Amino acid sequence: MTQDRRRQAEQLTQALELSLPPIAMALCEAVPEGVPEFDGSVPAGCVFWQEAAGRTFATSAGHHALCSIGIHTHHFSQAPASQPEELRASLEAMMGLDYVREDEVAAIPVVQHEVKHALYGPLADFPADPDLVLLFAHARQGLVLSEAVGRVDGGQPPAMGRPACAIVPGALNHGAAAMSLGCCGARAYLDVLSDDVALWALPGSKLDRYCEQIAAFAQANRTLAMFHERRRADVESGGRPTVRESLQRLS
Repeated sequence: MTQDRRRQAEQLTQALELSLPPIAMALCEAVPEGVPEFDGSVPAGCVFWQEAAGRTFATSAGHHALCSIGIHTHHFSQAPASQPEELRASLEAMMGLDYVREDEVAAIPVVQHEVKHALYGPLADFPADPDLVLLFAHARQGLVLSEAVGRVDGGQPPAMGRPACAIVPGALNHGAAAMSLGCCGARAYLDVLSDDVALWALPGSKLDRYCEQIAAFAQANRTLAMFHERRRADVESGGRPTVRESLQRLS
């Protein structure tokens, strides 16, 4: 299985030309032997996505203690005693700004089962079957992802907004890929989530199918981009090429 994950990571990285490796995530009852607990403190659970690019680690509710929204969306068990008050204060502040309304709060997805531990790490050497694989992708990479996901899932992926961590239950609960535009918090906490980047979540149960289609669409996009670039040059130089003539230019 480790070889499969290494192959999948290589496929995704090469096909999409990723600058950050694919991140694996698993929600589990017990931490696999040899996986260390996260050491340190983070202001929000989304920071773990970035930290996981270079190492594998386990977290529990206590590691997410400063992120009441994330504890809520991930349905962590054994949450700190302060969690209800922290969540209420966060939501009241957001509602006071009309950033979110009560009916919108109720619509935020939540993982359907209680979660004891969340594992994070690079897909290539992840010690468990991932529930989700997270990708940071810019618009051109996102184009390939949307085309591949549409073929595997049979429809276009939802473009989710605030909160960014809602992409985890959003993809898990429906067993289909999702794309998140992030939220102002995630964009403040994550250096990798720059203005031109969005986050994608691919269910691990269908990862081989996603990888296959991503590789196919990436190659098709490269070929078609060359077709259009040469066709543009011909037209701008005064030509009126037929499609067949433009296709011949590819060879």
